[in-house]
Amino acid sequence: MLSSLVFAATLAAAPAPRSAAQAQTVVHVPKLDALAGLTAFLERAGTHAALLRPAAWRAELHPFLTIDPTKPETLTAVGLDPAGPATVSLRTDGRVSCMRVSDAKVFQAKAAEAMTQAGGEETKSATSKGVTTVSTTRSAGGAMGYALKGTDVCAYGATDEGGAALLKESVKLVGKAPAADARLGKVAGVAFLATGGAVLGLDGTATGLKVDGTTTKLPLPPFQAKAASPYAAMKPEGLLFSRVAVAPAGVSQAVGSLRANIQALCASCPKEQVQATMDAVAKQLTGNMLVSMSNVQVRGSLRAPEARFFAVKQALAAEVKDAAAMKSALAALEKLPGAKALEDGWALTVKGGTVQVRQKGKHLVVGNDDAVTQATMAALPETTAKLERAADFSLDPKLLARGLSQVSLADVLSDENLAAMFAVSSELGPLLARSERITGWLDSAPGGAHRFFFDWTLPESK
Repeated sequence: MLSSLVFAATLAAAPAPRSAAQAQTVVHVPKLDALAGLTAFLERAGTHAALLRPAAWRAELHPFLTIDPTKPETLTAVGLDPAGPATVSLRTDGRVSCMRVSDAKVFQAKAAEAMTQAGGEETKSATSKGVTTVSTTRSAGGAMGYALKGTDVCAYGATDEGGAALLKESVKLVGKAPAADARLGKVAGVAFLATGGAVLGLDGTATGLKVDGTTTKLPLPPFQAKAASPYAAMKPEGLLFSRVAVAPAGVSQAVGSLRANIQALCASCPKEQVQATMDAVAKQLTGNMLVSMSNVQVRGSLRAPEARFFAVKQALAAEVKDAAAMKSALAALEKLPGAKALEDGWALTVKGGTVQVRQKGKHLVVGNDDAVTQATMAALPETTAKLERAADFSLDPKLLARGLSQVSLADVLSDENLAAMFAVSSELGPLLARSERITGWLDSAPGGAHRFFFDWTLPESK
């Protein structure tokens, strides 16, 4: 009974977009006049990243009308309500934009002018069951039109084959009240984006962007908040600093990622031996972990696995249940090719460099760079503290920009993943280089999903 009431309350508070069926992406703004803060961030960020400029996406808000939510007069001039909601649905056959009208006659007149200017042929108008529809084909191909009922209007722009389907969908959307979308109710923001398995809530100011989201796409283990963590009080430093509390069911998955890296860099290491050792290690971990990435130094082509692994100078620390049992589990590393005993662990010589596996009391530390490994071990505290979230992170955008800039053109032309990194560097690199910090947190969500939040901070404007 209680869970039913909670679910009902969630639905009642959730935004209610008029989203089209089969939409691949939905953008919903509950109140257009609440976008000032978010737009302020995008305007400022857009001076360094053209993709974020409001001018780059304003044209996508409506299929044939030119409007600017930051300028209410541009909406009232075409009969639209500047304080109303807006929902844009992107489909393979076109898009549908649903909004609220403030003056139906003005809207219809301005829509007719805009459709003619957009290359529309003679419009076809009809009224049935209180819904007025207007449709036309473009001389250059495709179709456009709208469905209007009372103060609700859904306009569409379609491919040659999608005109009839999107007109029908527009009629359906204005014909009934929009239903609350529970997905959007799980995140906060003044604008929402749902695409694939991700839902984002966006808000901002002139100096910061806040993103609240859920996703099923993160290749991360499940997290579970714990009463205390030995890494909670450590000071964030370097490129990426992240403290996590992995759920018991996810510890093997987290260790499995390390095992896969070692196996890829040491082809002569017996798979069974590596697997058995890592299984023994996983059994001795509490789930409290720390990831410390110092910086990026690319040497050689990133197409090679070893170049990618050693490019990011990093160390991983993990809390151990039983120090003696962990030392015993690590002793098996002696049998691996290239293993060298250290005073507190092992150094594994692999293709491209050396991986250190060291133990300091109840901490296991694995690193691919001696300086970062030593610094991480020296910073390990002797006491625990409360970790507010199951996982948190702090990212230095300047160091990230510097790292992304090291992707070579030769690598870009031969690897799709590296090409994506190059694209991010080209588009967002200048903005990252001028940003202060990106911080955030993650939690597990039902169904193997993750909830996340991050705050992208720009320096105070001068």
